[in-house]
Amino acid sequence: MTRIVAIANQKGGVGKTTTTINLAASLAVEEKKILVIDLDPQSNTSSGMGIQAGAPPRSSYELMSGKYTFQELVQSTDLPFLSAIPCSVAMAGFEPEAATIDAGIRHRILKDSLPNSEISAYEYILLDCPPSLGFITLNALVAAHSVLIPVQCEYFALEGLGQLMKTMERVKHRWNETLSIEGILPTMFDKRNRLSASVLDELRKHFPKDVFSSTIPRNVTLGEAPSHGKPAILYDVMSKGAQSYMSLAKEILAYG
Repeated sequence: MTRIVAIANQKGGVGKTTTTINLAASLAVEEKKILVIDLDPQSNTSSGMGIQAGAPPRSSYELMSGKYTFQELVQSTDLPFLSAIPCSVAMAGFEPEAATIDAGIRHRILKDSLPNSEISAYEYILLDCPPSLGFITLNALVAAHSVLIPVQCEYFALEGLGQLMKTMERVKHRWNETLSIEGILPTMFDKRNRLSASVLDELRKHFPKDVFSSTIPRNVTLGEAPSHGKPAILYDVMSKGAQSYMSLAKEILAYG
């Protein structure tokens, strides 16, 4: 069965894009068929995987607007088991457009654009969400089975996490009763920094069942690899960043 995981946090700079790219690549290396759908108008996930929507764009916006079919938009990547639907700046127009669509359907546009007969070819679909709780993220939460929440191990880390949890509960109550937490992922962890350790302790105290054992360190490779259009595992497989995401992938597969 295909598992759809939204990678979401309305706070920016917490590692959503880095996590989407590198978790997808790590799962693909484990020979799981993976599809990434970039939903962020900044399109950093797409460029970090070395793919573009083209001109005129064939992107996730065209998927949700019905201009192209699912199969027409899927692109291959450098990893045989990893495919992607890129995003383009056109997605920025979805928020104002969604506000004018009938309230009974605007939350499920993405879900309705993912036909079971076609997504069944993938074991995991990762949805990279923008740093907001607008209509794009709402659509991702309605379409997903679970949510993976990257949380930066720095001051104010818990700020906004409660708001996201409340949004998830509303979505679960109204539109997606099976929505669950895939896990909370501590990112940008620095073991030399007392604050990082303190934040990690607070996360595990408040969410004892939800925080992954794996942590993602601050790592140069994770910052450099996207500029080369590659996940860290193809840029420097032995780096701490690449190895941390391999650890996360194994943890997800072990408990999935």
